Amino acid sequence: MFPEDKGRLVTAFLENYFRKYVGYDFTADLENQLDKVSAADADYKDVLGRFWQDFSAAIAETADLRITEVLEKINEVLEPHLFPPNEDGSDPRLCPNCEIGRLSMRTARSGGAFIGCSNYPECRYTRPFGPPDPEAEASAIPPDGKLLGEDMGDEIRVFKGRFGPYVQRGPVTEENKKPPRQSVPKDWPAEELELERAVMLLSLPREIGPHPEDGVMVWANIGRYGPYIKHADSTSNRGGTNANLETLDEVFTVGMNRAVQLLAEKVASRGGRGKAAKPIREMGEHPDLGGEVNIMEGKYGPYVKWEKVNATIPKEVEPADLTMERAVELIEEKLAKSPAKRKAATKKPAAKKTAAKKTPAKKTAAKKAPAKKPAAKKAPAKSAAAPEE
Repeated sequence: MFPEDKGRLVTAFLENYFRKYVGYDFTADLENQLDKVSAADADYKDVLGRFWQDFSAAIAETADLRITEVLEKINEVLEPHLFPPNEDGSDPRLCPNCEIGRLSMRTARSGGAFIGCSNYPECRYTRPFGPPDPEAEASAIPPDGKLLGEDMGDEIRVFKGRFGPYVQRGPVTEENKKPPRQSVPKDWPAEELELERAVMLLSLPREIGPHPEDGVMVWANIGRYGPYIKHADSTSNRGGTNANLETLDEVFTVGMNRAVQLLAEKVASRGGRGKAAKPIREMGEHPDLGGEVNIMEGKYGPYVKWEKVNATIPKEVEPADLTMERAVELIEEKLAKSPAKRKAATKKPAAKKTAAKKTPAKKTAAKKAPAKKPAAKKAPAKSAAAPEE
């Protein structure tokens, strides 16, 4: 929704339900009252009291309004903007998809507004909030998602989420609150996404096959940092080795021979035994406490390392997809379970102060140096004895 469209919405609502408070006379009178308060000619409590008495009454009058009433009122006020007349003289509010329902402004669960059909759920036609734009409608993703088609009886839609676009199989219901989802790669414009590619994304992670050395499954997937393959640890079926793929297409085409080669190269690049363990991913500095946060490869799977705290990464989370926010949560959970570590972590600033207090001791030692000066005064005594010889 464009800023100017948001402004029209707010203005339409206020002019119809709080007209007094957006009128010139009210704002001019309130400004005069505030000037008197500034000049100490009026008590600000009296001014606020009178304002709140009337304003709370206005709010009470709108408390019983249903959202549908408000939306329909806004539809009427903004009709020239949202539903301009058609050149052929047809009803501009008639749904162009089912030709039965009427178009009106609707609100999405995720916030915002869009234009939808009253014949929902039989008709799922939607378009962005604002006047109709045939070119934009063909590619835009409305708040309730863009229907790409059906696969195995499930609706496949593409959404714009908080962390980027994603595809989803089926709707969110009470029985299925988390339907299958998969992020859309940056290289694939979400507005141009087709059903075939959406289904391919929803098929991930893809099984390449069991590794020839230990029989553990090798997977291909798309993570936060791009396409990769994964070979889990044979003892725990997690952790193991991740190797990057060069292109998105390889996620769906890479075979076992190529996968084994890439995994072997990744293992070789880590170095031999006796060397200090290197992080498999450097996440950066802890946002609150400082110090590097890294993801390490452990005997029992990957873990987050900060200072002396090692926090295990849950099985369902891929190290490549772990965010700093989630890593900090894991560190906090680990600290909460170990009071000793938490105590040690909080003592760091005190350690710096103690070190600073020791410096005066060196200054004291330096001050004792002048005590040796009296010894130098004995030299004249020897020179006085010289004439006796």
